[in-house]
Amino acid sequence: MTGKFASLPTSLRRSKVPEVTALFWVIKVLTTGMGEAAADFLGQQGLWLAAGIGGVGLVAALVWQFRATHYQPLTYWSTVSWVAVFGTVAADVVGHNGLDLPLTVTTTGYAVGVVAVFFFWYRTEHTLSVHSISTPRREAFYWLTVLLSFALGTAAGDLTAFVLGLGFATSAVMFAAAIAVPWVLYRRRLIGEVPAFWSAYVLTRPLGASVADWLGKGSPRGLGLGDGVVTLGALALIALLVGQLIRSRAHVQTDARAYSH
Repeated sequence: MTGKFASLPTSLRRSKVPEVTALFWVIKVLTTGMGEAAADFLGQQGLWLAAGIGGVGLVAALVWQFRATHYQPLTYWSTVSWVAVFGTVAADVVGHNGLDLPLTVTTTGYAVGVVAVFFFWYRTEHTLSVHSISTPRREAFYWLTVLLSFALGTAAGDLTAFVLGLGFATSAVMFAAAIAVPWVLYRRRLIGEVPAFWSAYVLTRPLGASVADWLGKGSPRGLGLGDGVVTLGALALIALLVGQLIRSRAHVQTDARAYSH
């Protein structure tokens, strides 16, 4: 990080993530579904090919994101999209499509990974707030959390769909209901903003993945539209909504929140 931005104290740097609005959650769910469908489509050509493409795309997007001096919608959501693709592939590589580890093991492993990152993040920075992503180290913790949460969500969605036998549609309904829990608890002031956000953020992944699988996969579990069609449809919606963000500043964190710790 260079220039005037780097010379500012942490408390005066603008956060490099967007304001959390309803549109934020809509795009987030769309990216999770797109990542699931795109990774599965690439995986049909070869799992390691999918891992290679996803890895290259992720590295390029992260370099682009870290070089930015402030939040930019196209840069940020492109990075989220590539994290979604690679996170799905990462879960598949160690799961039932790759190393054949049980889904209970991979889900538990990624959950432990997310908790561990939160622990070290808070111990190092004394905050987990997305309003404080204003230094390279905090940004690194943020994106590592996002990546592990995507992998966790993929494994969790497959666990409920296949191991528990709920299928994709029922899993989607279950995760949608689960997301409402932290929102209700937050509205009743039983939990704070940070745990409410991250609980919902992690749960959006299995929700979006379950919906994408239900739309793309064939009978008896899905509608059979195809992973490629679902990927293109989600990408079109994401592009439309991100284009709206670029034309508007409603998604940019206000100074008081962006500068807060």
